[in-house]
Amino acid sequence: MRENSHGWLMASIEDVVASSMSINSRLPAQLEKALERNIVLRIGWTTNGDPVPKDGELGLCPNLPDGSKVRSLGYLGPFTAAFGQGGTYTHQGDVGSFLGAGNNGNRITCERTAGPFAGYGQKSGRITILDGTGDDAGAKMSGGLLIIRGDAGIRIGGGMSGGDIVVHGDVSGDPGAGMTGGRIIVNGRCPTPPPGVQLRTLEKSEVSQINKLLGDDDLHIPADAVCLVPEGDFVEGVMATCKEDFSGISLVPNSSNHLPNYSTCDTVALIGNEEALALPIPLLPYIPKGVQDDLFHPCLVKENPRDCDIVIIGSDNIAEAARLVKAAAGFAVDMDSLPRLDGASIDGLLVALRCIGGPLSKVLMVRGVGQSTALHADSQHHGADAAVSILNDGSGICAAGALPIVGRSATSSLDENCKAALWLPWSASSEDLAILCSSNISFTICPAPEKDVAGWIAQITAALSAHLNRLGLASIDSLTRTNLRACDQDSAAVSGLRLVGYDRPMPHWFAR
Repeated sequence: MRENSHGWLMASIEDVVASSMSINSRLPAQLEKALERNIVLRIGWTTNGDPVPKDGELGLCPNLPDGSKVRSLGYLGPFTAAFGQGGTYTHQGDVGSFLGAGNNGNRITCERTAGPFAGYGQKSGRITILDGTGDDAGAKMSGGLLIIRGDAGIRIGGGMSGGDIVVHGDVSGDPGAGMTGGRIIVNGRCPTPPPGVQLRTLEKSEVSQINKLLGDDDLHIPADAVCLVPEGDFVEGVMATCKEDFSGISLVPNSSNHLPNYSTCDTVALIGNEEALALPIPLLPYIPKGVQDDLFHPCLVKENPRDCDIVIIGSDNIAEAARLVKAAAGFAVDMDSLPRLDGASIDGLLVALRCIGGPLSKVLMVRGVGQSTALHADSQHHGADAAVSILNDGSGICAAGALPIVGRSATSSLDENCKAALWLPWSASSEDLAILCSSNISFTICPAPEKDVAGWIAQITAALSAHLNRLGLASIDSLTRTNLRACDQDSAAVSGLRLVGYDRPMPHWFAR
């Protein structure tokens, strides 16, 4: 138990997550019955109608289907009513961050205050908040309608590409920052917008069109409301890239033994504990648009997942999360493409997605290699099956330097149920896979070649077995850092590996 600011005893976060999962697990059957009877499903009341307000449950009511009706009571945490598909959801009380995130058809009403990032990534539908909202409301919206009665925080509509936001109240600084489409209508005080955003008055036809869209007379905008729209072309910054590979590192045996070249080697890598997803080799090819041929190997995709694939969810496809996650073997959350998520927000997102994907859905968390320590801590704490570090994260960290960053952090932070992985910016070779496995990195993600993916995987599989036989190892799990040597001083200096000939790490590594 824990105390809140009022001194009241509150449930631990583990109890809150368990309660949220339990409520969501019963939701589909309850919604089906409510739809048959055309009634509203109520959460926060007893069967006799007595109020029992919720207190901090998160990730509730994801993926509400078309025609469903839900009403809830109390205070709810992050990612409430996310990834909606056409239901009606009303909450009596305050809501935390990311209300209606990834909305794709829901009609959502919050009768009090909503936290930051309300309507994040909304594609279609309508969200109405009746007592103000926090920062970044409507960020990354691509469509739909967000209505706020009351004041809004900074960066409202940040990065939006479509849709309409209507605010009956004051907005704070940087309204519309980075927007490329859509409109923000403000019936209140509005500061000078940032570069790339134009502040203008509304035309008479626009006022009529918007008020028709709003419907409710109490929400109509007056003729003197102002409008924010994008101005000019958006310029995206260019970041550093990783320009080196693992060519400065060699694989060497630990003994004079070797295996016959026809020996069968164990090259399987597992993701997950219960009914694990088996990778025939420690490789998860990245094919964004999905597998188009008869490839019998799990892949990482953004679209068209098979039931053996992992689908990556980020800011650009969050509105399709429900459909994608339901079809896949698991999901990977691109933490860097989303706003910074605190512990409660991560729990809310994972509760919502796990309830959509099912109890056996595999969970991967993805961040840049420079954030590997934080990634591993979060992945372990939130029960993810794998923590994936992206090598090409804009930092310019070289490939050899990433090995101790990821490997050491994995050793200290991850247990056997959560695997470390590295996402390479090039199509991997058998040597790359062996080097990474030797560095306590369980599997590799990399872009697949455009043609003959099956042939590429077959060649890597054969070469990986050849390497293991040469090293005298029967399993990929037997590889360690003692099987690696740096071929040049630069590689030895950043990786901490033994330098060929010197056969020890560079002197500065002894001082650590």
